[in-house]
Amino acid sequence: MFDVNVGIIGGGIAGSLAAAMLGRAGISTALIDIHERYPEDFRAEKIQQRQIDLLVKTGLAPEIVAVGVPIDLSWIACKGRLVDKQPIRESGIAYSDLVNLTRSLIPPKVEFIHGKVSNLSTTPTQQIIELADGKQLSVRLVILATGLFPTLQVKLNIWRNEISKCHSISVGFDLKAKNRDDFDFPALTYISRNTKNRINYLTLRWLPVHRQLLGATQRANMFLYRDARDPWLSALRNHPEATMMAAMPRLTRLLGDFEVTSKLWIRSVDLYSVSNYLQPGLVLVGDIFSTSCPAAGTGIDKVLVDVERLCNVYVPQWLATPGMDIDKLADFYADPVKKANDARSLHLAYYLRSLTLSRELQWRVRRVGSFSLQSARGALRPIRRLVSRTLAKQRNQALRQSHGSASTATCELAGSETRMRDSRRDTEGEVQKA
Repeated sequence: MFDVNVGIIGGGIAGSLAAAMLGRAGISTALIDIHERYPEDFRAEKIQQRQIDLLVKTGLAPEIVAVGVPIDLSWIACKGRLVDKQPIRESGIAYSDLVNLTRSLIPPKVEFIHGKVSNLSTTPTQQIIELADGKQLSVRLVILATGLFPTLQVKLNIWRNEISKCHSISVGFDLKAKNRDDFDFPALTYISRNTKNRINYLTLRWLPVHRQLLGATQRANMFLYRDARDPWLSALRNHPEATMMAAMPRLTRLLGDFEVTSKLWIRSVDLYSVSNYLQPGLVLVGDIFSTSCPAAGTGIDKVLVDVERLCNVYVPQWLATPGMDIDKLADFYADPVKKANDARSLHLAYYLRSLTLSRELQWRVRRVGSFSLQSARGALRPIRRLVSRTLAKQRNQALRQSHGSASTATCELAGSETRMRDSRRDTEGEVQKA
């Protein structure tokens, strides 16, 4: 009756992860996407520690983390000052490389359909996916993972509810140091949070060369809050070095002279959620359900939590019994882990925007407080390392002394036993002589 149990529409990171997990779990699955190989795109460009922990739950962490550029130390700077050298665990990888790598981990038994979905009809018992070439696919469950593309969403009468129009803008580009081989730092986070230049922060990380995964390039991501039609963005695109230096003049203390070596990707992000999403036989994951702010760094978190909970917990449960009515599917959207993660993502999006732009007293105090706290952490970090090394040295000395005392006691005991044996032999000899 069904071609496969699960049909996944959309082969970005959410759809590809779901296909890999379900395929490895032995659940018959088909993945449908218009791109046979995912093209270059500007989205998430690193995997952070908490995301690596989430990846472990998907079973794909070793393969994915191994390909990225490992980052274990980041310089933290503000107002032209280095305030901390923070140990971190991150893996730098471009989004398109991450998607294509994940696709390579999908088992061969998962069918990949290179095509466009033209229509979708859902019922509590059977879902029909119609392709643009006229073919149809019958499945028990549809996972919709089409990201920001709303075509099917509109046809299904799923409506977007705008929360914050052009909430933030992300800028990505490659750069290199001028008149020297490289920058002084392994990675850099430069915090601005200035109400005038409206820039939250800038990061520099090493990424594998796009699509090739050979070599590496220094990649910059800048997060700011402006209108998408702001002339400042045109100036940034046309004269990136000069525009950045005018906005953050003290940045040269950390970077020195530099040049941008690639085109600039500039992407604005609207925050929205959706309504009328609870429909039989259909579940939404990732950006198609709700968006996140890239400045908060929670986009990959949302995808990983959605897909992990769906594929590890709910899909096996749903397939164990007949039907795919909305009462079943509601459990996924009510999952406490998913709801808490979605709420955290939205909270951080507004928190960072206010921390950068708000002139209210409470946010001015928080800006000063966050800088002071980061500076204090940086000042205390060498002291903590020194104390830690001192304590470790003392423990090792105590351990050696303990081992030494034990060895001395053992030697004394062995000597005592030898003397007792000699005494017994002398006594026995005297008895025999008598």
